Amino acid sequence: MPKRPLSRRLLLAMSLCLWAAAALALDHHGRRSPPPGVHDAIVVAGCRVMADGLPSPALERRTRHAVDLYFQGRAPRLVFTGGRGQAPVAEGEAAARLARSLGVPSEAIVVEDRSTSTEENAAYAARLMASEGLEAPRILVVSDSYHVFRVRRVFARHFAQVEAVGSAPAPYTRVKGSLREVLAVAGYAASGRLRPRDRRF
Repeated sequence: MPKRPLSRRLLLAMSLCLWAAAALALDHHGRRSPPPGVHDAIVVAGCRVMADGLPSPALERRTRHAVDLYFQGRAPRLVFTGGRGQAPVAEGEAAARLARSLGVPSEAIVVEDRSTSTEENAAYAARLMASEGLEAPRILVVSDSYHVFRVRRVFARHFAQVEAVGSAPAPYTRVKGSLREVLAVAGYAASGRLRPRDRRF
């Protein structure tokens, strides 16, 4: 009988170690350098907007990283995704406003302002670009480092060729976000939302 509590503690310790290792791997994976070459579009995954309508620190960080890549000549257009939550401005529009203030011309910006999840970010962005006749077989998605693994696979269900790159949050945010992301990856995997879809381009 005394061995059972010890076994449970060992199992719990092993589970926590595996969780932490998976979180570390996700963050490390997302902090790699951007892939070389030119893409058809840079897509920014949506994130929270503050009550005053300004981008949250995470959305601002993603947007600035995407703008840097745009000015490096990595793609001719920027696509900002994300709908309106409790804030007065949609995530995509808040990010677009920041990009314009940083010197990106309006004609290089596409705003998707309906989505409420990573899956919808990808699906609605693909539909919007197709409806506007914007060919984007090769895209580069920008998100937080720990989100890159999932976002690349989700967007690959809607676009032909997808690469993803992460901006690096502060250490505390990275740790908290990475641990939470492990659960999100598990949930998406269990529901089949990380598998490629059969689709024609």
